[in-house]
Amino acid sequence: MYYEQRFDEFGVKHEGIQGLFGKKVLPFEEVDGQVYQLISDELNEGVAPGVPWKNGPVPVDKAIYGLGPIEIKVSYFDDFKNILETVYGMTTIAHEDNVALLEVGEGGNGGQVILIKDDKGAAARQGYGEVHHVSFRVKDHDAIEAWATKYKEVGINNSGIVNRFYFEALYARVGHILIEISTDGPGFMEDEPYETLGEGLSLPPFLENKREYIESEVRPFNTKRQHD
Repeated sequence: MYYEQRFDEFGVKHEGIQGLFGKKVLPFEEVDGQVYQLISDELNEGVAPGVPWKNGPVPVDKAIYGLGPIEIKVSYFDDFKNILETVYGMTTIAHEDNVALLEVGEGGNGGQVILIKDDKGAAARQGYGEVHHVSFRVKDHDAIEAWATKYKEVGINNSGIVNRFYFEALYARVGHILIEISTDGPGFMEDEPYETLGEGLSLPPFLENKREYIESEVRPFNTKRQHD
């Protein structure tokens, strides 16, 4: 109810509160037409939530504190679902009409994929507002090496392990969907202390020579610690 009223107040287009696999969701559109949805953690079990912005414009008990399920639409529903189950180790825990709910790891809203069959819509194209890829986390270098080996064994073309300085990544395009596997570490405290983390624009060494251009393209905003 709170976010319905807030969306109305700010002129955000939304579809009202709906039900999805026993959870309350509120689908809405942002300015580029990309569709998102808020999902309630009421009765949720699984991946622990994050920490909300304490001094933001939204009361802490209503604040957003994490990412929920990833929604993927494909025409090749059965094939993609099979890959999520057999390669990525996901389990289908619910299925309604042309929508399946898959879960991995600890599960819950933070460990789920909503897979939708859509054989009528046009294929998405990259542009403003579009999602470039989805990412699944693994613990460390050994874990991502194991995934690189697994991709080779099952015949999935991939990027090979890419060093992003703050983490390592492995990319594979499954159908039209770009899936990234990334390590938890080293993390964003690799080159700055916790006390000032995020107050300045940190770049990995391989982008430092482009700092002037990157900073010119970033809209300034206040990042000081009082906004925890």
